[in-house]
Amino acid sequence: MLKGQQTKAVIVDAALALAAQIGLEGLSIGAVAEITKMSKSGVFAHFGSREELQISVIREYHTKFEEEVFFPALREPRGLPRLRALFENWVRRTSVEIDSGCIYISGAVEFDDRPGPVRDALAGSVDVWMQALRRAVAQARDQGHLRANVDAAQLAFEIHGLILALHYEARFLHSEQALPRARLGFDRLMQAHQTRASP
Repeated sequence: MLKGQQTKAVIVDAALALAAQIGLEGLSIGAVAEITKMSKSGVFAHFGSREELQISVIREYHTKFEEEVFFPALREPRGLPRLRALFENWVRRTSVEIDSGCIYISGAVEFDDRPGPVRDALAGSVDVWMQALRRAVAQARDQGHLRANVDAAQLAFEIHGLILALHYEARFLHSEQALPRARLGFDRLMQAHQTRASP
């Protein structure tokens, strides 16, 4: 990368780490300048506005999410093996984020009723991921691993609910049982819908 691109990448990484701790709303040019030991004008030159900084953080978070959750699962065969890998990768990432925070979850609380480019970028990233999850469920159904009458959107909704419950109970309530309960919940969902042909 060119020096300017390298500097911007360093700023985005620092801003992402900060946003994980204090939320997207807490991000400011000044705060990021302080932790990167740069001038405010230097940070501003790369983004032009606080809003653009927030959107860049969302994009970077989405990229890392895909690298850790989605792409590794694609190495698994289509169907239930891939769906299980998606969930397990998601659980592992969520468990790592217990001490910091999930941009998707905290951002939804911050921007759920605030229209604008930041909310659009955040919602767009989540929607891309949910489409991938629904597609994985549909593939498992089409492979004959899940029953033919499975509603992919409904099952994806329930899987998403397990992740939200995991994050809430582990991060907010400090429940040591949150992780095994999430995995058990997923296994029960699969058992309720899978066929004899499922691997």
